Amino acid sequence: MVLKAAGDPTRRAILSHLAQEGPSRVTDIAVRFDISLNAVSKHIMVLERAGLVSRRTQWREHLIELQTAPLAEVDRWFQQLRSIWELRLDALEAHLAKDKSDD
Repeated sequence: MVLKAAGDPTRRAILSHLAQEGPSRVTDIAVRFDISLNAVSKHIMVLERAGLVSRRTQWREHLIELQTAPLAEVDRWFQQLRSIWELRLDALEAHLAKDKSDD
């Protein structure tokens, strides 16, 4: 769900904004986009369901805050995949070098 939520360019831009600026009001996030407040709110709800952001209320304001734990989990998974590919590429390189030296 995290990758699907972060797959949309608008949602990635919202995450980047929150990473750079910290917790922000929904209206402050919305002014950065050429879409309606309602559309931005729907994007934020998708990010909330994925656990990428949380919402807290201060008086009448809704503050949206980045949650990095799901992103860290995805990063760990990608690191594992990267390690596997590096091993495979090293094995391929060794195999090609062996074939070249056999010629």
